[in-house]
Amino acid sequence: MSQTLYQVLGVAPSATLADIKQAYKQLALRYHPDRNGGSTLHEDHFKTVASAYHVLGHAERRAAYDHQLHLARLRREEQQRAQAYRPQGQKVYGVPMPPPQPLRTRPPAASAERHYVRRGKARFNRRDYQLVAGLVLGLVLLVFSVKWVLERGSAASYYRDGLRAYQSRQWNAAHRALSETLYLQPEHERALRRRAEIEQLVYRNYTRARADYQAALALADDREGAAQLLYRIGQCEAGQGRARVAIQSFSRALVLDTTLSEAWLARGEVWLFEQRRFPTAIRDLSVGLRQRAEQQSPSAKWLTYRGLAFFKMGDYPNALADYQQVLLMRPGSGQIHFLLGRVAQKQGRRQAACEFFRRGSRLGYPPAVQASRQSRCGS
Repeated sequence: MSQTLYQVLGVAPSATLADIKQAYKQLALRYHPDRNGGSTLHEDHFKTVASAYHVLGHAERRAAYDHQLHLARLRREEQQRAQAYRPQGQKVYGVPMPPPQPLRTRPPAASAERHYVRRGKARFNRRDYQLVAGLVLGLVLLVFSVKWVLERGSAASYYRDGLRAYQSRQWNAAHRALSETLYLQPEHERALRRRAEIEQLVYRNYTRARADYQAALALADDREGAAQLLYRIGQCEAGQGRARVAIQSFSRALVLDTTLSEAWLARGEVWLFEQRRFPTAIRDLSVGLRQRAEQQSPSAKWLTYRGLAFFKMGDYPNALADYQQVLLMRPGSGQIHFLLGRVAQKQGRRQAACEFFRRGSRLGYPPAVQASRQSRCGS
């Protein structure tokens, strides 16, 4: 086997660059042709030493050379193993090979060291469990995300159908579509409001309407919207005969929005008919009528209620003033003629009272007919 470059310089493979350089200088001086009378043998040695230093004296060339040495060593070991396990019958150059000797790297193990290692089933480690858990969690999140998107899209479609039916006054179809919307998206505030209005104003189911208004109130994010919902809740409670609770709801609505004329009027109505607190009713009805007059024309209904409250308190001039305004708005109302007759009757104007009762009777209002008979007004 030919020498390696390390052997040419006479250094170990682990020698430092300084050691290699020192060895080269010594050999170059020894084999330099000028010091050996021009001997060709020494000249060949000098060239060999110079070639070895050219490779080993440079870091990159030395690393490449070391790698080549390593590969050569691996090839030699592979060849040795192949020869060691060559079958006995195999011949090399026509001569049978001797039986191979077993390769031993250590003495045979003692009897105490001989044992069998049972290999059980593969077990998951912590990293495997974390990986599986992450995959399962990702899959679950993906499924729920797709489900959420589909439900949102379906809920929006059902709400549009319900809104069209609501605007067309197709109450049953609107109620079904809005219920489907809330099944897919229970926190749809506008669907809750619309369905509650149908329950309250069309079906007169105040219990269900109040539940929907309450759910929408929990989702409301502005004071005016919350005030409107509290007003609606108060209406439902008044419809259930829960006057005190209704007054509390109307009051909460007015705390949020003092310009909500509907809440003033509704609370005044409860004070008038349920609680029979006429001064308080007149105060609320007056505030509501004043705010309503700033936005639209006066309401005959609420003027009639305030006139009735004045009448119950014995304030007949103010009651007469309110009833006369209603008469201008509803000249064909038998009820208002009857009420004017009662005021005239209380004021001692019997002839005027009879005239109003007779007009109410001709307009077909039964209490006016009965009052006319009791007062003996004649035809």
